[in-house]
Amino acid sequence: MIKANVILDHYKWKNKIKNPNNYFKKKLNKLNKISSFKKKNYEFSVLLTNNKKMKNLNFKFRNKDKPTDVLSFPFNHSKKKNVYIGDIAISFEIVNKRSKSSNFLLELDKMWIHGYFHLIGYDHKKIIDFKKMTKKENLVLKYFHKTI
Repeated sequence: MIKANVILDHYKWKNKIKNPNNYFKKKLNKLNKISSFKKKNYEFSVLLTNNKKMKNLNFKFRNKDKPTDVLSFPFNHSKKKNVYIGDIAISFEIVNKRSKSSNFLLELDKMWIHGYFHLIGYDHKKIIDFKKMTKKENLVLKYFHKTI
């Protein structure tokens, strides 16, 4: 079973998601039903924060002095049954801005799913890897949001 620890670091998230812990729990229950995710006993944390914090994290860990939408901090994988795979940080302002032409929860799902795939070992440095990662992300998003 995949579990998330949700850390609310910016009050505006509560305006869009009344109970972030329940929201992620429901999404992860769905994710756990997909065959390729079923037997995973992963745990990770999601920091729901703002642009100021994202800018600080982006500078500290990537030497980029600007806010970004999502950051992933994978931990080393091991062969243990239950494993903590890392942390994800997501910017409220960027998700909110993108949602003006979309839907807030859809944009949030895009961000944390992207971060999650980084935690489990995917990257997009090469175009072939980008296509593979994007395809998997879109499959999960379509499963969550049947109308995509």
